Amino acid sequence: MKQRDIQVLQEMGLTYWQVRKPEIFPNQEIPVIDLPEHCKLLLVTNDELNEHDAWLFGRILSSMKLTPEQALCLPLEAVEQVGEHYLTWCWFAGCQGAHPTGCQVLNSVSLHLMHNDPSSKKALWQQICSYDA
Repeated sequence: MKQRDIQVLQEMGLTYWQVRKPEIFPNQEIPVIDLPEHCKLLLVTNDELNEHDAWLFGRILSSMKLTPEQALCLPLEAVEQVGEHYLTWCWFAGCQGAHPTGCQVLNSVSLHLMHNDPSSKKALWQQICSYDA
């Protein structure tokens, strides 16, 4: 990808993209995603978050004493590209995978399924509290 193309994507606010057919570009370098210092929680999900999911996510962040500005969301396939980070938490919602080193890992059902499932909310809260013990 030409530098101009990358610049256009960044101007559009797109800081992550994925080539659908990487075999076409055998010499393509996989970009490294360096997370900003203020990012303390990485939500890993392949789901598009709707307004209701975002509301629930905000409530969970609040209970963890985090703000939405301290969290980022990436799809599962992008996690292996994470380079430098200052994460405290890596939360897999509705998927499983390898996590960046040095962070506390949470696993749950997707946010969409969590809305009407109090037991999944409880299980997530128990995981969060287990790190405080």
